[in-house]
Amino acid sequence: MNTRSRSLAWDPTTAIEALAAADAALWFWTPSDDLMRFTGATRALGLGPLAPECSGAAFTAMAIPQDRALAERILKPQEEGTEIALRLRMRDSETCIWRGVWLEDGLRAAGVAALETKFTASHRDHLTGLLDRRTFLSRTAETLTQPGEYELVVADVDRVRRLNEALGHERTDLVLSALGSRLNAAFVHEASAARIGEDEFAVIVPRGTGSAAERLREALEQPMRIAGFDIYPTVSIGAVQATGGPEAPDAAELLRRVELAVEQAKSAGRGGVAAYGRALESDSLSRLALEADLRNAFVRGEIEPFFQPIVNLNTGAVAGFEALARWRHPKRGLVPPDEFLGLADEMGLMNDLGLLMMRQSARQLSEWLGRYPAAGKLFCSVNLSVGEIERPNLVEDVTRIIAEADLPRGALKLEVTEGDIMRDTARAADTLKALRNAGASLALDDFGTGFSSLSYLARLPFDTLKIDRYFVLTMDKDEGSAKIVKSVVNLGRDLSLEVVAEGVENAGLARLLLDAQCHYGQGFGYAPALPAQDAEVYLNESLADGSAPIKARSA
Repeated sequence: MNTRSRSLAWDPTTAIEALAAADAALWFWTPSDDLMRFTGATRALGLGPLAPECSGAAFTAMAIPQDRALAERILKPQEEGTEIALRLRMRDSETCIWRGVWLEDGLRAAGVAALETKFTASHRDHLTGLLDRRTFLSRTAETLTQPGEYELVVADVDRVRRLNEALGHERTDLVLSALGSRLNAAFVHEASAARIGEDEFAVIVPRGTGSAAERLREALEQPMRIAGFDIYPTVSIGAVQATGGPEAPDAAELLRRVELAVEQAKSAGRGGVAAYGRALESDSLSRLALEADLRNAFVRGEIEPFFQPIVNLNTGAVAGFEALARWRHPKRGLVPPDEFLGLADEMGLMNDLGLLMMRQSARQLSEWLGRYPAAGKLFCSVNLSVGEIERPNLVEDVTRIIAEADLPRGALKLEVTEGDIMRDTARAADTLKALRNAGASLALDDFGTGFSSLSYLARLPFDTLKIDRYFVLTMDKDEGSAKIVKSVVNLGRDLSLEVVAEGVENAGLARLLLDAQCHYGQGFGYAPALPAQDAEVYLNESLADGSAPIKARSA
């Protein structure tokens, strides 16, 4: 090879430099290793925090909330040769095109990701005809060079993901297209109307032309009929004011502020509205700090199971425990579950949390079974999070955990909600049977709150029903609740299923449940969820006394 040929050779360094210059990156996904790897312009694509490699959960968590379902599509194994082509927006990045293909009998996938603007020179959103995000930022920056008072308003269309699930992407696109036309008609002269995200629309208008937020809501929240379906859109609106001229804020910074306001509006429920204020910055920073702390909590071992006793109503003996996740923050102390479980879900960490809870609970149960043979067939229930029943490798993980802890069959009980089963009953049935064969027992949680279980219950391999706590709490005051509880207990007995009643707050409720021939009770009348050491003390004292203590009445 001559000198000129060598200078033109295509080596890995050259390839990486070319990818970086083109704002593109190569990606490689190996499901068996739970490993996503990147090479190229990762920072420009919003992938900087993940590079050079990350887990599937971390990858999903970095996508903006409305695009996480798309991110999950990249991770789900497909047959060899199946192509991947979708638009995905990561945090702090513009929309990117992800293209790739599944290789080697579906063992791994590989492809390229690049900014959407690299694929098209158009400044218009292809679906609505409005300005796209990049052009809107440019127009906003141009507008703010002129002195005056301006208002930037962003509307986030509520429940677009639900529309996608119910109508399909094509019909949802028709809805978004119609909304874009309405927005353009409402602000035809004085605003730069734009679609800045999958379900986000924006305008910037001079102040003094009426309330832009009200005009935007009036335009977008009119009913429409699409493909025979009546649609009633609602939007969550954020607004921020700005002064144009030499001291005008940066357009991207202004958009960041208004999107903070949108998030605040969404937290108030559908159809909310919020204006940007300094308090949102501290809230946002607190949330970012909490997100970072939660991610590190898994590494530092701060997440642990607390154990709530489940008592045999007939004998009074502790029959088992339900494991409930708790977070011991090094500075904030014990963080309430309602403050971090939703955040874990948004960050895509629920599968990691479920695996952690199963592993730690199984290990703890194994220790108790060894130390307290008099406790008999002690069990521990662990909740499967929403969607976890569909997680790849769930059965393999459960099999390994039971084997490593040397647990007897049925000692580890997995609780599943009705909603998880009803999404894909046939697939759920196969998974539940595999879990049962692996040595786990199975409980249907919150039974009685839905309407679809009865037709499938006899065909699914459950051994336990859990009655929702609402019916138990009100059964001594509400005849309807009492009838529901008795009906569920009778149904369980007819199907040879054990029944656990949640919400046992006092001895009176325990007596009513015993009269109804319910098997087990669980609730604050016995004990709240306890740290492992306190739960062991409770178990030991119950064995010594012959029964678990219960309050005579609610506090």
